[in-house]
Amino acid sequence: MAQEVYATGHRKNAIAKVWVSPGEGRITVNGISLRDYVKQSTLELIVREPLHLAEQLGAFDVRAKCLGGGISGQAGAIRHGIAKALVATDAGLRRVMRRAGLLTRDPRVKERKKYGRKRARRGFQFKKR
Repeated sequence: MAQEVYATGHRKNAIAKVWVSPGEGRITVNGISLRDYVKQSTLELIVREPLHLAEQLGAFDVRAKCLGGGISGQAGAIRHGIAKALVATDAGLRRVMRRAGLLTRDPRVKERKKYGRKRARRGFQFKKR
């Protein structure tokens, strides 16, 4: 693979545009290094998971642009995008990524607030006496 591969990832309300190219293993998100952007080691592990499963941790540079959602959703979206891009580079990785559940878009999103309630399901406090 001599050029970069593009893929999009989704999670909650976050969308990540991901470019994967051969390199030294640098990951940048919105022009900032991954460590400075997510500031949590657990989210760093989530983002690096597809590269770890493919055993390509130092082989690819990842450039991502995130829109919407929070940091957790954006980390999941980047992971989804990286997994899709790696499968585009090597079709043999598809089985590994699919088994780990990295190619499936997580459909869980925030439930909307209903009328007559405080939040999506929480009702107002009931006072009997």
